Amino acid sequence: MKVEKDTVVSVEYRLTVSENIVDESDGEPLLYLHGHGNIIVGLENALTGLHVGDEKNVVVNPEDGYGLFDEEAIQTIPVASFEDELEVGGHYTGENEDGEAVSFTVLEIEGDDALVDFNHPLAGDTLEFWVKVVGIRNPTDAELKHGHAHAKAVIQA
Repeated sequence: MKVEKDTVVSVEYRLTVSENIVDESDGEPLLYLHGHGNIIVGLENALTGLHVGDEKNVVVNPEDGYGLFDEEAIQTIPVASFEDELEVGGHYTGENEDGEAVSFTVLEIEGDDALVDFNHPLAGDTLEFWVKVVGIRNPTDAELKHGHAHAKAVIQA
């Protein structure tokens, strides 16, 4: 079996940016439904066609990762707009005007205003992955319906 659309894939991985490890599976493989946008597009495309046991080094440019850094995503917002007490450097999740979840980082707080960055923390970065496919299986009907893998569904190598 190979990695293709509508397969549940389990991978071990290590993500580095500028030679610094940013994230890794550390014994807990990542489980996702391939072809459904559950992982960044650049990595998903690079995994297509691989088999269990295959290892690969993948470089993902910002456009296919977390996007380019957008200066307009840095905004000043009244502190009173937030339910939580904010701290400089803190990462938070809130809702935009449409009720959709948005993540942001607080850059500074001055008086009644907070300078926040709505860019993903890795926006603008070139991502370097080492990945190893450790399992592939067919999805359950529920996984296809929901558009993502369910962790309780055991994957067989």
